[in-house]
Amino acid sequence: MKPHAHFANPVLITTTEALAALCARLATEPYVTVDTEFMRERTYYPELCVVQLGGAADVAVIDAQAAGLDLAPLGALFANPAVVKVFHACRQDIEIFLLKFGSVPTPIFDTQVAAMVAGFGDQVGYDTLVASLAGGHIDKAHRFSDWQARPLSAAQITYAAADVTWLRLVYEALRDRLAREGRIDWVAEEAAILNEPGTYRTDPAEAWRRLKLRGANRRQLAIVQAIAAWREREAMRINIPRQRVIKDEQIPELAALAPGDAEGLTRVRGITRGFAEGKSGVSLLGVIASAKALPERELPLLPRAGDAVKPSPALIALLKVLLAERANAHHVAARLIASADDIDALAGDDAPDLPCLRGWRADVFGTDALRLKAGKIALAARGRRVEVVELAG
Repeated sequence: MKPHAHFANPVLITTTEALAALCARLATEPYVTVDTEFMRERTYYPELCVVQLGGAADVAVIDAQAAGLDLAPLGALFANPAVVKVFHACRQDIEIFLLKFGSVPTPIFDTQVAAMVAGFGDQVGYDTLVASLAGGHIDKAHRFSDWQARPLSAAQITYAAADVTWLRLVYEALRDRLAREGRIDWVAEEAAILNEPGTYRTDPAEAWRRLKLRGANRRQLAIVQAIAAWREREAMRINIPRQRVIKDEQIPELAALAPGDAEGLTRVRGITRGFAEGKSGVSLLGVIASAKALPERELPLLPRAGDAVKPSPALIALLKVLLAERANAHHVAARLIASADDIDALAGDDAPDLPCLRGWRADVFGTDALRLKAGKIALAARGRRVEVVELAG
């Protein structure tokens, strides 16, 4: 199967007038396919370079960096509730548009999520979907192009346009398949998460959680939290990657040393005197001083090994086996049903508030998981398969 003939010559959009005309045409269609090309290696926020749009009779590559181009018509199209916006693995794309327009495109259909619901595995690649559902092939030659370089080459434009061209066929195949299987609502539940702006926003106060900490006391943890939050805000302010402000491994060292002046900062490996004596260094010393001055009662608590009864590793393993069996039986990706954290919480709590205990996830897995914990069902091997066995009484 090949894309329709009218996709052979994608249009490059560089003016607001051309973009407005394109978006006006697409606003009359039931859905539009969307993709982006962006750069993020040197910035905190993604730098939008190109937006691709595909319609029934249009495929366009929008030069988002063209001089004088106003993307407002695109924002209006994305806010139009009558037009479904179809993406593949949309989270980074949505983050960009949330920054640009202040809102999430709506409604959204993510073909990666839909493929997981349709039984294509945990994280199926776009190339695989194009091959299996549309009989096509994606040319990867320009995947790592410098999309900020201008002018865009003809090859780059063709590559960018192909993504939204094939996406139309992938979307239609998945939509029809899910409709036949009665699973459109399953995708809609995931879309509700994708439509929530909080999904894409980073809370600096939570930034410390991505760090690997060993042996910290409560005071050091307070300093780590303060430094990690400061680094996130500083990276946002300067618009550079957080690792270029200070590196992950420097944060626990800073917390342990808790320097009070620029000289002390320079004792941390990799921190230069220029940084220590500059605006960022002064600001960093301020947050360290504030954390050092916190009253004892305001220090964060450290998790202690004995604070909670840990669930049996065997129970966790048993729930994972049940999850794998249910996912296989229903042809849906296990990761979409329940995460590893969900399984741990389910094993350790008799009444947790988890997505896997609500809606279709409960029907597929959650109800049986609770019954397994309650001793009402068991798992048994039958040849090469695992089956759920009802227990008497």
